[in-house]
Amino acid sequence: MEEMTVRVPVAIKSKVTEGLKAKLIADLQQRLDLVDQDLQQIEFQAKRLLSEQAKIDAQGLIQLRQQIEEEKQKRLNFKADVAAKLKDAEKLELGSEISQGTMEQTITVKVGDDLDALMGSEILLEDGKIVAFRQ
Repeated sequence: MEEMTVRVPVAIKSKVTEGLKAKLIADLQQRLDLVDQDLQQIEFQAKRLLSEQAKIDAQGLIQLRQQIEEEKQKRLNFKADVAAKLKDAEKLELGSEISQGTMEQTITVKVGDDLDALMGSEILLEDGKIVAFRQ
């Protein structure tokens, strides 16, 4: 066999523009708003569930409280993570590059090819449009 077709990762990067920065900030702010709504919903439902459980079984009340607190903590941890990402997004410098994920590329390799060089491919975007391919 003289050649083989393989899939290799391709890094997707975006150049930070005013538009991209504003979009990232808006998306993160929307996530924060949704988490806040989730937390309010949990509080609302918790009051109802706890009062219903108190009428039925005091032993189950402790377990229910624990489950509610675990759910709230998950949301609070997620909120803290999103808030940190929001701060990072606000600090982004125009013209810098940020990672936007990866894709796969199918390539044909032959005996003697430099695989390391083929593995380092990147696509650079600016406002969603491809502006460069890098090797």
